[in-house]
Amino acid sequence: MDNILKSKKIAILVADGFEQVELVEPRQALLDAGAKVHIVSPAADTVQGWNHYDKADRFSVDVELNQANPQDYDGLLLPGGTVNPDQLRVNGNAVKFVKAFRTANKPIAAICHGPWTLIEADIVEGCKVTSWPSLQTDLKNAGADWIDQTVVVDAGLITSRNPDDIPAFNREIIKAFARDTGKVPLQTA
Repeated sequence: MDNILKSKKIAILVADGFEQVELVEPRQALLDAGAKVHIVSPAADTVQGWNHYDKADRFSVDVELNQANPQDYDGLLLPGGTVNPDQLRVNGNAVKFVKAFRTANKPIAAICHGPWTLIEADIVEGCKVTSWPSLQTDLKNAGADWIDQTVVVDAGLITSRNPDDIPAFNREIIKAFARDTGKVPLQTA
């Protein structure tokens, strides 16, 4: 898979409190596949990762959300953790940023609690998705077809349940981000 994403630029949207492994491992897989990856955040300098309920490492923000342009990116990654997506879904700029990827027909990957932001962006209706189990009612209420599966790919959304699913999630996000985005409608898988 070396350099399959050589010409691609991927945004990872996070706020403090993201599940660290859900940023680190997918980001490394994207970098290994040749993508340019930016951490985008409402925070100006750094964001705080978490290992479940414990603070972990801090990561440099590459682009502040208010300076980020979705047109500059080929895809979007939304790590989970409970605190991170809860902050993003109440941030109007974050919701607009996510919606812009959907409007431009660019793939969006979300893992664990990441789909909370997809719900707020009003982009899951009629889509098959998965997530951390506690989000299934929220996703169903938003019109999604929730499936308890390692990874679900549907209509340009790539979703997974938890850190144990990361290997399958990484394979599918690389496939999705490798497609020629923005030129033809994304197919339902």
